[in-house]
Order: sequence, then structure tokens, then C-alpha cells
Amino acid sequence: MINQNWWFTTLLVKQFQYCPPLDKDIVVILLKGVDNDDPLFLQVKEAQTSVLHPYGSEKLPYDSHGMRVMTGQRLTQGTPHIFLGRGEYEGKHFYVRQLADMKGSRDFAEGDIKALDDLNEYCTVCGWALALAHAKSGDPAMIAGYCGNSDELDDAIARFALACAKQTDKDYAALDKARRTGRIRVAAREVVK
Repeated sequence: MINQNWWFTTLLVKQFQYCPPLDKDIVVILLKGVDNDDPLFLQVKEAQTSVLHPYGSEKLPYDSHGMRVMTGQRLTQGTPHIFLGRGEYEGKHFYVRQLADMKGSRDFAEGDIKALDDLNEYCTVCGWALALAHAKSGDPAMIAGYCGNSDELDDAIARFALACAKQTDKDYAALDKARRTGRIRVAAREVVK
């Protein structure tokens, strides 16, 4: 079974030279372009039953786990790549995607204090991407119905937020202690004593 994008993807893949999988357990396919500076790595992963499956009573409208994963990625990604696909082999469901697609990412190296200036903007962009994913994937009427009219959900979210804040304070204290004792180095805008 092949998805509807197969024809288009096949045209693109024909431009590359196929190399055999690198490992029998981790299927990564290297497709070479014009030269060695033009690689494309594809990852083929088995799409297993969702970890949420035991908790749901509804049957999902997908004919395979690969289709479920592919649909989820399309819903949550702002612009999913054209190599996102699915397939089935010997009764197992698979999905294919570009490996380590680092589009729009930012490296924050240890000791790079200048990078801290970009951290706030980077976090904002990540937050917008996450908000977009949630906005694209949710049914507003269903979410409103689930939330109800009581304060129960609001209270649960508040308890969760307070627990997260408490854990963040503990994590920061452990990080700061490790910094003060010299166990680790931490980048900072100013020298912290």
C-alpha cells in the first residue's frame, strides 16, 4: 500500500543515487545527489500501536499505524516535508521521513554567551510552532465540551502548573549547586559567583 504522494516522491528520488541501508536495526537510507555534498537521509521506522491505544474506546479512522503517524505529523508540523510517507511490508506498518531535518533550528553551545541573546526569540518561535500545532489539530467544539463549565479543569491546570514550578525550582537549585561546586560550567550573561 503506497500513499498518494508516491508518484511525486518517486520523481524526486530518481534524481538521487540509492545506497543500501546503513544498519539492519536502524533503517536509514542515504540518497546521493549530484555529489557527496548533496546527501539526503531518509529514516524508515516501524509505526507501532499508539501508546494511547489502551486508554481510548474509539476506533481511529486510519487503515494503518503508518497512516496514523503520518496524519499526526501533518497536523502538527507547520510545513511537513515532501518525503513524509508510509507503507506496509509483511504485515508491518512503516512511515518514512527525512532524518534530522534541522530547518529553522538554532545551536546553543556551552559557553556561547552571545547565543543567550537569541534564546528568548528562539523560545518564542518554538512556542508559536507549538501553538500552531495545537490549533491545527484540535476540534474547538469537542475541546470546549471536554472542558465543561466547572472550575475542575482550571483547578487541575493550576495544580499542574504549580507542581511544574516547584520541580523547576528544584532543578534550578541542583543546577546552581553543580555550578557553584565546579561540577559543571554554565553560560551566563554575567559572571555569577
